[in-house]
Amino acid sequence: MVQSPASLQTAPASLQLPPTDWQWAHEKSVCEPAQTPPVASDSQRSPAMTGLRLYDQSEHLLLASYAMHSADTEGRLHPEPPHAYRGPFARDRDRILHSSAFRRLSGKMQVFTGEMGIYHRTRLTHTFEVASVARTIARALRLNEDLTEALALMHDIGHPPFGHCGEDVLCERMSAVGGFSHNEFALVIVTELEQRYAEFSGLNLSRETLAGQDVRAHKAEAAVGRAALLEVQLVDAADSIAYDAHDVDDALQMGLLSIDELSELAIVRRALDLVRGKRGMMPIHQLRQSLVHELIDLQVSELVNVSVEMLRRQEGRNHNDVCDLGVRVDHGETLRRERRELEAFLFDAVYRHPRLIPVRDSAAQRLSELFDVLTRDPDRLPLRFRQRLHDHPLEKVVGEYLAGMTDAFCDQQHQYAMATSRGPLADW
Repeated sequence: MVQSPASLQTAPASLQLPPTDWQWAHEKSVCEPAQTPPVASDSQRSPAMTGLRLYDQSEHLLLASYAMHSADTEGRLHPEPPHAYRGPFARDRDRILHSSAFRRLSGKMQVFTGEMGIYHRTRLTHTFEVASVARTIARALRLNEDLTEALALMHDIGHPPFGHCGEDVLCERMSAVGGFSHNEFALVIVTELEQRYAEFSGLNLSRETLAGQDVRAHKAEAAVGRAALLEVQLVDAADSIAYDAHDVDDALQMGLLSIDELSELAIVRRALDLVRGKRGMMPIHQLRQSLVHELIDLQVSELVNVSVEMLRRQEGRNHNDVCDLGVRVDHGETLRRERRELEAFLFDAVYRHPRLIPVRDSAAQRLSELFDVLTRDPDRLPLRFRQRLHDHPLEKVVGEYLAGMTDAFCDQQHQYAMATSRGPLADW
């Protein structure tokens, strides 16, 4: 959603933002008389032309030169007429939000399963948190919020059931066909498996949105040479900021970690010092919540401050220029080192916690057994996936079917597959 100019006039004192084009234009108008633009006749106007012209003008005033402007989009694989009042990336965002694959994220675990309580994040709540952080950064850096939000909402849409253990199972069982990547599967979902239009398969998203997800699927290649769009980069940063903070929150709430254990980490000590300096002593549940807030705010603020200084030198260049120059946003070296320490700690202390291992092993076994059933007897695949066997290898199709499941749906189909019935399993 395009923000009004008023929303950009103030910023926290810690963020030294450059003047926006809108502010420059406002100051300029004080000294110069306004010029009346030519008025089109009624025969020249159309709702789509008028709405998009205003949309483009708003972006020109609000966005930095190096942002991805809607007017510069390379369009869609299947051409469509412009919408009367939504830009191309706003339409992408809405198509992702209304897709069935997006809704299924509510039934997919992030790290902890439903057997371990209801407080912890799911893929859906994680996705909303990433979108919130990413939009905040995009607004501060004067980047395209619509594109940023579309990319954030899409980024985990390809995750299989049972979190990373589900991905590990599929990657191993699909090794003969190149393994499995949830980032690549997200592209399959939005270009092939979602069926919402009579004219074409998929959601027909803008090329920039698809290219941004492709960068996630090939991170190693994207880390060198020509850089991805800045909007793509900040969604990746927002993802890691969000999951580091909420994994801390969930682990503390479930008693897998203590504040004392976490305080051995430099970034947590820094956040705790900030919390106690602002609020003093407080009950443990409030300290946990304040710590998570401070962890996010600390990382977002530094990323914005470092990026603002770097991007000052790119004023006047367009999105292609900064990509060609290899401009990349990131934290400073100290915070990067502290974040690596936190993530290594979480990997050992949380993701490999003794309470988590049996749950993960049991889920992995059920998923693997379903894979065996379907590869032995492909006729048990739903009709839509049996039809895909004409163009794709069996292991790939079985993996796609399983990857689209929610945790509960996977358990239901496993129970049905292990019973005496030999009929096809249900489609999701």
